[in-house]
Amino acid sequence: MLAEKQSRTVTVNGDTSIFYTECGAGEPVLLLHGGGPGAAGLSNYARNIDALAQHFRVIVPDLPGYGKSSKKLPQDDPFGGLADAIRGLLDALRIDAAHLVGNSYGGACALRLALDTPHRVKRLVLMGPGGIGTTRGAPTKGLNSLLGYYTGDGPSRDKLEEFIRSYLVYDAESIPAAAIDERYEASVDPEVIANPPLRRPSGLGAVKTLWRMDFTRDTRLRRLQTRTLILWGRDDKVNKPAGAHQLLDRLPNADLVMPARTGHWVQWERAELFNRLVGDFLSETYA
Repeated sequence: MLAEKQSRTVTVNGDTSIFYTECGAGEPVLLLHGGGPGAAGLSNYARNIDALAQHFRVIVPDLPGYGKSSKKLPQDDPFGGLADAIRGLLDALRIDAAHLVGNSYGGACALRLALDTPHRVKRLVLMGPGGIGTTRGAPTKGLNSLLGYYTGDGPSRDKLEEFIRSYLVYDAESIPAAAIDERYEASVDPEVIANPPLRRPSGLGAVKTLWRMDFTRDTRLRRLQTRTLILWGRDDKVNKPAGAHQLLDRLPNADLVMPARTGHWVQWERAELFNRLVGDFLSETYA
């Protein structure tokens, strides 16, 4: 059953426009997408929205820098900027607290929001979130591919297809060509090219920015009481699967599921499993 969807744009924190789509009824659940080139909320969760909307009020924003939302994001504290924007969206929608579901970049946003303002988050679902042990080893080839998309020869469909098929998913053929075409067109928006949302920190404050973006160096993680479900593909080539256990060891109220033969995009490759686990976890019946 397809849920009836409504889309709007709101201005938060004075000058940031957030485009979002919502459907369903019940407790609010925000689905926060990843940071790959051309990403957007609806495409990231295309296989999940209708299933979750049968039980929840599902809200799917485009994060700042992506889709139809404002393109600028503070680069000295990217995760903090994302969290501020999504907290502003909650304020605009008069939502005191919501469940947050975040994939990759969106997972980093959700975790930062929970650390800064835990009373605004009911439960967390984190799928291969960014910022886990990122200063404790060399970046993966997948992350290098993502961060290098706008550098060198600049963006191209071939570069995007290589990132998606080689690094984003376990099964390269699971992503239709039309989806790559759609993401490529979004990735070459002139505003996005002028302000790439996800880039390597540079300048005098680069080291400080990198440390701020590594949650394993944040002492608040061990004190966060929010119930959390960690979903991490065992074959993730963007964010190292070892990050799942780093996160599990630090969060006092976390459960972990690591699906086999699954890459960075759990909600796409294992949609039925994802929908069932997340629906159960966010329901009142989950112990």
